[in-house]
Amino acid sequence: MGQTVRLKRSLGLWSIVMLGLGYMTPMVVFDTFGIVSEETGGHVPTSYLIALTGMLFTAASYGKMVKVFPMAGSAYTYTQKTIGSKIGFIVGWSALLDYLFLPMINALLTKIYFSALFPNVPSWIWVIGFVALITLVNIVSVNVTANFNTFLVLFQMMVIVIFIVLVIKGLLQGEGTGEVASIAPFFQVDMHISPLVAGATVLCFSFLGFDAVTTFSEETPNATKTIPRAIFLTALLGGILFIATSYFTQSFFPDISRFKHPDAASPEIALYVGGKLFQAFFLAGTFTGTLASGLASHTSVSRLLYVMGRDNVIPEKLFGYIHPRWRTPVYNVLLVGVIGLSAVFLDLGTATSLINFGALIAFTFVNLSVVAYYAGKKKRYKTVKDLFNYVITPVIGASIVAVLWINLDIHSLILGLVWALIGAGYLLYITNMFRVAPPQIHFDEVQEL
Repeated sequence: MGQTVRLKRSLGLWSIVMLGLGYMTPMVVFDTFGIVSEETGGHVPTSYLIALTGMLFTAASYGKMVKVFPMAGSAYTYTQKTIGSKIGFIVGWSALLDYLFLPMINALLTKIYFSALFPNVPSWIWVIGFVALITLVNIVSVNVTANFNTFLVLFQMMVIVIFIVLVIKGLLQGEGTGEVASIAPFFQVDMHISPLVAGATVLCFSFLGFDAVTTFSEETPNATKTIPRAIFLTALLGGILFIATSYFTQSFFPDISRFKHPDAASPEIALYVGGKLFQAFFLAGTFTGTLASGLASHTSVSRLLYVMGRDNVIPEKLFGYIHPRWRTPVYNVLLVGVIGLSAVFLDLGTATSLINFGALIAFTFVNLSVVAYYAGKKKRYKTVKDLFNYVITPVIGASIVAVLWINLDIHSLILGLVWALIGAGYLLYITNMFRVAPPQIHFDEVQEL
């Protein structure tokens, strides 16, 4: 009998962190700046600080769960193993909304950027070219993907560093607040907490990606040690980068009065700070961010599909297949590429409304899984330390996610519920109306010795 082909354990800590940062897209800070600056009255970095604090609680819950279940299935696996296989399936199915459609959104953004630069070129060409590139890279090797992604993330960071240098130069010449070091972007006497929380709710979605690194659990040696560190570092470093960048941007633009289009202020920000030459360089960084996010999200969803296929919850022969030479889930990678081509037909508003529901489902149930496993199954709540780590901390994380639920766009909620109902119908089918349990894979079957 032939040996089972498995994912290749070859990713190190910083390769995984870079994949997480690529998924988060460092330059997304500019896309939301105008909206949140208006909402908060000029205190974007404070809202980022609140968002980071909230996300670190959920990041801690991911870290706790991956130590117990170092598999590639992320929230799907944790819920399945701790709360129940049926609920785990619905969580995994719902999370697919986030994972499946984010590569498509990056293809759509690429179409928007390049169609603006080259209006005479048919827009579908940019979608096909983008999807073909990230699909090919993902097929060949996860290491090729990680190395290419690292280059793209570092390029974004270089753009941000140059941006900050230009901002400092402008501040010294009297632009904005006229001060390099100022408390004003963070705090003013007349500021109110409600707008800051509302701004943080918008910005929390900038952190989508720190959880995606759990899908690489079966492609790194010593996952129980490496992945929790990678989760925390991805969230922390991403948050620090967002806070620092938004601080200097807010210092240069204390309000939104200079922006003609506050809801899409990135090009104007670059133009005012560095002129047309820097604006072109800046837009190259924006595309680089889109490409990095496309690569990382494409890689992540193909791994989630692989675990669900390996469990035979979805057809194993297709979704649970690993190519013997490349050690990648080739069929899943191709499927995600085909879905990405839908960017030819969709608009950005419809596309983005598809992803938030799945992300919040995943965040909610990972926090609940910590309580169910450690406090429920393992009874680790009898000391103050255990009570804090395994009950209070995840409950705080779940409560913060509840605030995001309250502020979720109605279109996201409706589309998410429709998708979840489709998943529930499929679950009824594969369980013969719940007469049999959904297929599961046992922990000792996937953990390499």
